[in-house]
Amino acid sequence: MNKLLSIITLFFLKLGAQNAPSFPVTDKYFGTNIVDPYRNLEDLRDLKTTSWMKLQTEKADAILNTLSNRDYYAKKRLVLDQRQGYIVSDLKITANDRYFYLKKAADEKIAKVYYKDGLNGEEELLYDPTNLKDNSLSSIYGYSVNLISPSWDGNKLAISVAEKGKEVSQIIVMDVSSRKIYPEIISQTNPSSVGGIKWLEDNTGFFYIYYPVIDITSDLFSSNTESVLYKIGEDPNRRNVVFSNINNPDLKISAEKFPAILVFNSDDPYYIGILVDVEDNRKTFVIKKEDLLNGKKNWTSLYNKEDKVFYIRLAGEEVIFLSGYNSPNFKLCKTTVKQSDFRNPKILVPEKKDEVIKNYAITKDGIYFTTTKNGVEAKLYLYKDGKEIPITLPYVFGNISLQSKGKNFSDLWITCSGWLNEEQRFKYNLKENHFIPENLTPIIEYPEFKDIIVEELTVKSRDNEDIPLSLIYNKSSLKKDGTAPTLIDAYGAYGISRSPFFAKSYLLWANQGGVVAVAHVRGGGEKGEEWHLGGYKETKPNSWKDLIDCTEYLIKEKYTSKDKTAIWGTSAGGITVGRAMTERPDLFKAAIVEVGMTNMLRFENTPNGEGNIKEFGTAKNPEEFKNLLEMDAYHHIKKGTKYPATLITGGINDNRVIVWQPTKFAAKLMAGNASSNPVLLKIDYEGGHGNNIPMEQRYASLGDIFAFAFWQLGHPDYQPKENLKK
Repeated sequence: MNKLLSIITLFFLKLGAQNAPSFPVTDKYFGTNIVDPYRNLEDLRDLKTTSWMKLQTEKADAILNTLSNRDYYAKKRLVLDQRQGYIVSDLKITANDRYFYLKKAADEKIAKVYYKDGLNGEEELLYDPTNLKDNSLSSIYGYSVNLISPSWDGNKLAISVAEKGKEVSQIIVMDVSSRKIYPEIISQTNPSSVGGIKWLEDNTGFFYIYYPVIDITSDLFSSNTESVLYKIGEDPNRRNVVFSNINNPDLKISAEKFPAILVFNSDDPYYIGILVDVEDNRKTFVIKKEDLLNGKKNWTSLYNKEDKVFYIRLAGEEVIFLSGYNSPNFKLCKTTVKQSDFRNPKILVPEKKDEVIKNYAITKDGIYFTTTKNGVEAKLYLYKDGKEIPITLPYVFGNISLQSKGKNFSDLWITCSGWLNEEQRFKYNLKENHFIPENLTPIIEYPEFKDIIVEELTVKSRDNEDIPLSLIYNKSSLKKDGTAPTLIDAYGAYGISRSPFFAKSYLLWANQGGVVAVAHVRGGGEKGEEWHLGGYKETKPNSWKDLIDCTEYLIKEKYTSKDKTAIWGTSAGGITVGRAMTERPDLFKAAIVEVGMTNMLRFENTPNGEGNIKEFGTAKNPEEFKNLLEMDAYHHIKKGTKYPATLITGGINDNRVIVWQPTKFAAKLMAGNASSNPVLLKIDYEGGHGNNIPMEQRYASLGDIFAFAFWQLGHPDYQPKENLKK
């Protein structure tokens, strides 16, 4: 191994010096001086910065190219896709039973838009974003579809298209019967992430969120957004703003909030206005539909953040919601718009001790809701006539999502998945208590994964909390002698649960003798809102300390060893993994920080920063400054320390985690690392945060992650080739 590492080091030297240009800046925070040695790398227009980023990407690709089997995962995933044939996503079903969805065949790079009149209707291609003739709009050629939204009657379809990993998109509108695309193009919006597309009851137009500034390098990106009412055929440049700080100054909507309009049923008498940020409990307003459509601005407050209202739905005059008020595992509640009481509502389903209520769907027959235990064991219930009825699922699943047509219909669909169960979709027949398969994506067998099993464990933390830990491995190859290459995936933020899903890449890793561990650390939502708040602002260290505790458990129980362990964090998981590797660099052989948040002291200075203050804090507050500094992996890199091998990735079009965050982290780590372990920075110049890119491109990125980890953990099939490419 020493010889191979020497070859790699020489290869680096051939390509040039790896240290980034450094022009330190010293900031003073409440009497504390903080030196930022690579502040200059935040200037993405500086030729020195961009040249260094490109050089590092070239180096990373050159190094990864020396690895045997670098492209194994990408090729294998494409083979598995070929076996399946095609995948269907973003399914929308209208009240009159029209099906709209995205479908991507195995040999296609991006999905196309399809339509069926009823489940058994003939499938028709509506829109192909790769076909310039079909588009008749050269300005959007090369884009991929990231969201579709049919009108209530299914006669019109809004299609959101985005380019090269960007999330800011454009909307076109199609007349479904004639396939005519209206000439107007709505730009500067992001319905796949915020606000969606909400149609008017008469199907003549819809609401969407407009972004005044779309340059992700601008401090004003995503600030002062507006909810706009667009009528089909009108000039979209003449925006009819109906919900914004400028239009509604009395509401005092701050610049970082996204003022979105919600519509649940076409015949509901109200529109809901919600101020979207990273928290799920949001300040919310209400207005009569007729008032807003007549130009009135008389929005009234419905509830505040302090009321702890989560996941609201309207059903006529009634408001159904999940309440986190004095109930961290949530309770299902009801109140009314006219006589609302969100702190003392009618409780339909009380809080459960060991189950977290996750979501629900309103139907004519009652309210279906799901729960999870530890984020990995899902159950389904029906609330009807004051009673809570458990429903036996066709299989054991770790994750369930619900879809219904609304309060006037009995239709209910469930989509279920698990670590070892491919996603399946069923329609539920209440009268016969029966699930009818309605899979639009083929369900196929994977005999190569038959020996893979899952262990759902809890690990006792240093402060006596039970941390859920999911282990995926091949029962025929795991010996529990400390030799298994182990990849630990951790996130822990925003109250988001790492729910089980059929991750073929995890299963491929397991079939090559490895263990995949998903550490459900605090900051996530696996055990309710208390679990989220346990890794939030001043308690954020629990996220990476839980990861450390899980790693030590796996080593102690001889699943793996220090030299066989890699940790992997994406986006906000960059905090968890970045701080784990800087706090305990001795504990891990490798780390992967994928589009990661690593410089938290400066995160509020990024395009997505202001909106994240609620989750992480602001450096303008003395106590929250201390919290941010503590969770800042960049500032915890110590020169002369031996760090694990690290692969750091970023996306040039990423507006969630601006690319200079991982770039600065990589620069400081390269300069400070005293070990011979490689530190690689790889920028995706055709992508962003991982969304809106061809599947083949995503597979290649995942392939690099797995190849890098297996290389560093000593898997014989992933070691550098003897003869490096010149």
